Amino acid sequence: MRYGYARVSSNSQDYAAQVDALKAAGCERIFSEKASGKSTSGRKEFEKLMKALLPGDAVVVTKLDRLARSSRDLHNVLHELQERSCGFVSLGETWCDTTTDVGRLVMTIMGGIAEFERSLIRSRCDDGIARAKAKGTKFGRPTALDASQKRKIADRYAAGETMAMLARDYEVGEATIFRALKAA
Repeated sequence: MRYGYARVSSNSQDYAAQVDALKAAGCERIFSEKASGKSTSGRKEFEKLMKALLPGDAVVVTKLDRLARSSRDLHNVLHELQERSCGFVSLGETWCDTTTDVGRLVMTIMGGIAEFERSLIRSRCDDGIARAKAKGTKFGRPTALDASQKRKIADRYAAGETMAMLARDYEVGEATIFRALKAA
């Protein structure tokens, strides 16, 4: 069965042209909604569509941007459809048709390119982090207490003050005092 999905981003827009194109493409049932494409979560009709799918079914959209806003979002949806043994067709992008051998090949190549790009980005980030660490850049939250404060805390604690009292004086949590004492 071919299911259509039509979506517009705001109430002032109309999805009638999408519905007509989906009907012309042979969609037996069409899910349509007025919702932001920012993410797939919270789109009620899209969720209903995904629940209605059975193996062998196909999801049809007029354009890719009606389904997903980002390539990662599209990849996730296509992966979920593949897991359910369902196809995907975009009428506006003829290369995006997982119901044909050529379409599956193109999508496989595109997925490989996306994975390669992600690994390049990860590698560049790791290199940048390593360079920053070599320059002495500290990562994470700044410490609440400097070295001299930690020494004073250790002295006061040794003199009998409690961690609760020290935490109150330095306006930090007791866990911070505990870590300061452990470091000292």
